[in-house]
Amino acid sequence: MELLKTLSQTPGISGREERIRALIKEEMEKVADKVTVDAIGNVIAYKKGKSGNKKVMISGHMDEIGFIVSHIEDKGFLRLSPVGGLDPRNLVAQRVVVHGREDLRGIMMPASKPVHIMSAEEAKAPLKISDFYVDLGLGKEDTERLVRVGDPITIDREFMEFGSNVSGKAMDDRAGVWVMLEALRQITDHEVDIYAVASVQEEVGLRGATTGAYGIRPDIGVALDVTLAVDGPGSSKQFQISALGEGPAIKIMDSASISNYKLVDFMRTVAEENHVKYQMEILPRGGTDAGAIERAHTGCPVITLSVPTRYVHSNVETINKEDVKNTALLLAKFLETAHKGDFAL
Repeated sequence: MELLKTLSQTPGISGREERIRALIKEEMEKVADKVTVDAIGNVIAYKKGKSGNKKVMISGHMDEIGFIVSHIEDKGFLRLSPVGGLDPRNLVAQRVVVHGREDLRGIMMPASKPVHIMSAEEAKAPLKISDFYVDLGLGKEDTERLVRVGDPITIDREFMEFGSNVSGKAMDDRAGVWVMLEALRQITDHEVDIYAVASVQEEVGLRGATTGAYGIRPDIGVALDVTLAVDGPGSSKQFQISALGEGPAIKIMDSASISNYKLVDFMRTVAEENHVKYQMEILPRGGTDAGAIERAHTGCPVITLSVPTRYVHSNVETINKEDVKNTALLLAKFLETAHKGDFAL
């Protein structure tokens, strides 16, 4: 889990992926025949197949949700704008890192009164992202010397192993990137040409996978992402989407794509033949890079493999260690046999 820890803790919000991109490029160069970076910032690893009769694009996004500095107030406090989907309830009293001319640690709080002096009406008011600010412990002059409008901000949260699980920030989708890298390490023999894409700007509209797919023009697309594991207290089995410890989730549909049903059946067969426990996923809201890949040029059949994750889009996203390992195993076995499948409708 050391690589997953490093992936989780390396900063890289949408549009400012330079640090995580450098790390992923270095890791991809260990397992691929050729690695390139395209104009939008995707890292694309090419692994040549024996026959090259099909091009398979696998895509996991490297970007994470976060903020950018939008304003510096007179006392040096920072106002911020969100990058990606954030729930204000998860943001109160958080430590953050402002990536300015140097990395600066700070505290993020809503601009509201302490509970001791808050009225009952004020306490009922819902929080908004626009309520939040960052305190760097600096005055305006020092802040303006070190920070500029547009600088990225990430949550300051360490990776943690506990029980059968691991937790940290940006598991969405550094877990998917880990799956991609691990699958490429495991593959021993494959007919298809593999294009492994660590995509950018997924959290703000599947942008990296769009340009990546246009350049590659794949015959098959496999997105790698996390999905909701709503399996804790207060949830019912009907709405849990997935559960930790039950294996990778083979997606049937989400709001961005409907998986090719022949690919779904093929993936299930691969899992069963290799004794990989799996679960089926229907996500009523949200999407993955598959939604971009299937629309490129004349389109191609797509599917998503998901790592079940608790507390998605928070700074304590939690996955099961066996689930993520088995997702990589399932992907590797799929890539070794993908040439056998006929996914035309």
